[in-house]
Amino acid sequence: MRGLASRFRRLALSAIAAACATFPVTTHASDFSEPWKKVDRALVIDAYEYNSIDWQKLAGDKRIVGFINKASDGLPPPYSCSGEETAYRLCKALWKRHAVARELFHTRRTVAKALGLKWGAYHLARPGNPIEQAENFLDFAEPGPDDLMALDIEENDPTKWISLEDAEIFVRHIFLRTGRYPILYTNGTTSRYIADNRYRYRLLSRLPLWYARYKPEIGIHFPKGNWQTYTLWQFSAQANCGIRRCPYRVAGTPNDIDVNVAPMNAESLRKAWPFGKLIEATDEFVASVPVPIAREKGLKGESRITYASVAYPVRLDLLAEALRSSWDRAVLGAVPAIQPPARRYAHGMAEYIAARLDTRPDVGRKIDFDPVSTASTEMDSAGR
Repeated sequence: MRGLASRFRRLALSAIAAACATFPVTTHASDFSEPWKKVDRALVIDAYEYNSIDWQKLAGDKRIVGFINKASDGLPPPYSCSGEETAYRLCKALWKRHAVARELFHTRRTVAKALGLKWGAYHLARPGNPIEQAENFLDFAEPGPDDLMALDIEENDPTKWISLEDAEIFVRHIFLRTGRYPILYTNGTTSRYIADNRYRYRLLSRLPLWYARYKPEIGIHFPKGNWQTYTLWQFSAQANCGIRRCPYRVAGTPNDIDVNVAPMNAESLRKAWPFGKLIEATDEFVASVPVPIAREKGLKGESRITYASVAYPVRLDLLAEALRSSWDRAVLGAVPAIQPPARRYAHGMAEYIAARLDTRPDVGRKIDFDPVSTASTEMDSAGR
């Protein structure tokens, strides 16, 4: 019995050691856990027209590599104003604000580049008119070949922000005009939705991700099924930076300035900028099916079984529906006296999956945003 107990203890210790080897402990300084504390990680500032900037002080922080400024916001206000006095004065005020914001944008670009900073611009996307919005962005920002472009989708709510379908049109038009793709700025909920529905959003799901979340760790929430890592992580903003505590304070900027970290050092970020290409597709082929062969070749033994990959993992109920539809067409459809029942999804499994996913309840929480705010995840502080 004593020998048996000793053997059992050895087996238990071996099992614990194997478990520790299989599941390594994540280090505190990983790129998904407070990477801004690593001195070799590059930082990027993003701002809008109401952020004050002391450029001389900001330039003293050598970790700051880039500066991304808000450019356009939806569509431009009308240049020609008419109507009763109140409406006329409001129209004029909106155009003046637009003109001042554009002038400030180009002044900041001149200063930032003179200081050796990489430059970028983002478009705050509103509902509707995706092509017109893309034209407004290009006209406002006038991006150069080395300027980063970004599409800002604050939330997956098409009543307040651009729909994901229109966002795809926006991205496609930017590429047609410039030959480059913008990066995608959005929060955890929206990026997860895009990742889960990447078969529908084939452009958005392959844009480099500018991830907004104001928590010290994001490993659990990050959509690794589609993006292996972020291009930029907006980790500090007014939502989690105040007088007493702030993840990172940038000299010469107020507490509400947005600060971003890159998963690379300054030299690598400069080389990768402006991220104008699509990321590689990350679909994992989790299953395979045999390719049909002709009966004659099979009987003669002249064929070899080959397999085709299934691109997207499917649930059993979706697979059953597809198989039943195929059976109806192949068997019942061949019998003149029997006609297969009508199906809603005439174009196969992809259409059926899309329809089923569209019927899922929207569990996202709605929130009102500052119309000029760029921080899309203030609700993260409440534990989204």
